[in-house]
Amino acid sequence: MSVADQQGPVPHFIDGKHSTGSSSRSGDVYNPATGQISRQVPLATADDVRTAIASAQAAFPAWAATAPGKRAQVMFKFRELLLANMDQLAEIVSNEHGKTIDDAKGSITRGLEVVEFVCGIPQMLKGEYSEAVATNVESYSMRQPLGVCAGITPFNFPAMVPMWMFPVAIACGNTFVLKPSEKDPSCAVRLAELMLEAGLPKGVLNVVHGDKEAVDTLLTDERVQGISFVGSTAIGQYIYETGCANGKRVQALCGAKNHMVVMPDADLDQAADAVMGAAYGSAGERCMAVSVVVTVGDEAADALIEKLAPRVKGLQVGPYTDPATEMGPVITPESKDRINGYIDRGVAAGATLVVDGREVTVSGHEDGCFVGGCIFDNVTKEMDIYTDEIFGPVLSIVRAESYEEAVKLVNDHEYGNGTAIFTRDGDAARDFVSRVQIGMVGVNVPIPVPVAYHSFGGWKRSLFGDHSIHGPEGVRFYTRLKTVTTRWPSGIREGAVFNFKAGGEH
Repeated sequence: MSVADQQGPVPHFIDGKHSTGSSSRSGDVYNPATGQISRQVPLATADDVRTAIASAQAAFPAWAATAPGKRAQVMFKFRELLLANMDQLAEIVSNEHGKTIDDAKGSITRGLEVVEFVCGIPQMLKGEYSEAVATNVESYSMRQPLGVCAGITPFNFPAMVPMWMFPVAIACGNTFVLKPSEKDPSCAVRLAELMLEAGLPKGVLNVVHGDKEAVDTLLTDERVQGISFVGSTAIGQYIYETGCANGKRVQALCGAKNHMVVMPDADLDQAADAVMGAAYGSAGERCMAVSVVVTVGDEAADALIEKLAPRVKGLQVGPYTDPATEMGPVITPESKDRINGYIDRGVAAGATLVVDGREVTVSGHEDGCFVGGCIFDNVTKEMDIYTDEIFGPVLSIVRAESYEEAVKLVNDHEYGNGTAIFTRDGDAARDFVSRVQIGMVGVNVPIPVPVAYHSFGGWKRSLFGDHSIHGPEGVRFYTRLKTVTTRWPSGIREGAVFNFKAGGEH
């Protein structure tokens, strides 16, 4: 029986089967639309996590020795199962996260694209070969898996972000322990079930639920070679520093405050459409959400607000079960309270609240975790609604007097995940792309998330570690480079050599 058909606590998935674990502690899983607890999730003990690591460690030698083409065949089958189970997966995501079904399916599709990318893993793992680097000497390189890897993923994309990690790691020959968010844990277990159905040997992919105890066990266990993380900057920095101190390779993708610069010559209808989707899609709970619009000149600001305000006021806020819903709830009552607290402080700091989403109610779902769309105007860079990642449907508009001031705002912020410019001026766009200190840049594209065969990652405090996620960078992260130099006996002996020689001989 799959996790989707079960009642009771959400199980771990260890060594190819469900497990209740040994913990007496559990967390609450909410239905965000009702605000009610729907299930419990066990919070793994250190021993539970070590059991999952041991399963992955035992499975590693055989899986690493499996030909890349055979690994790819598992991924081809997994892709078919994702498509066949799309409706079920979207229902699981929407029920525990709150996002609309269409949004859930879109996020699953972005994860599926990574699966499609790694179906070509034999090509990505090819090394290089050089003949005659010296007399009778050849050199070649290969990429080999790390061993047991782990992923720690956030609540906002319970299907997509795990699929940005484990398919790449597993296709490269690693085994994997996934610790999904305890706020919406069921989808990760269902993905593991589908991987097993696709032919993945037991133990290659394990799922454990938990909190800091589980995370710290993954960070300190010497059998874990690599850690991937997506989440807040404070936790990401802790994971990076702790993992590295314990000899692990770590990639930690963290917080964001994404600016969209609107130039005076921009197509404002296009810009308004872009803001609506980028600021309020997924209720703003995504690291690539546009949460700051920087307008160059008051005329552009006034015109853009005039277009946005009625549309934000008219947003259809409701449960995912209502086909008319455009924006669902936030994840938990605590998230709702935190977001409303930021709105309160924005008003107190002197920003102009053009649209107030604090009092939105949904008939029949009065206890749901709903926050309506908000627009703040006249936001300054000292306000915490500007400095902090709110992770909710709150848009700040900052008025810049010049293009140079706008670029400085983008570059001065501590986060460097994504940014965009809306303009008809190719020279301004080219200059912006060159000068902004941001990892992902859009030109008339509000959320510049790269396709799966490119890599995703920010700069500054949005990324700790040297490698972005998925695409070629993901393959490099989950593999080690080995270079081999060979000489075969030819009957010619030159005697001992005690110094380096030109031309590569040594």
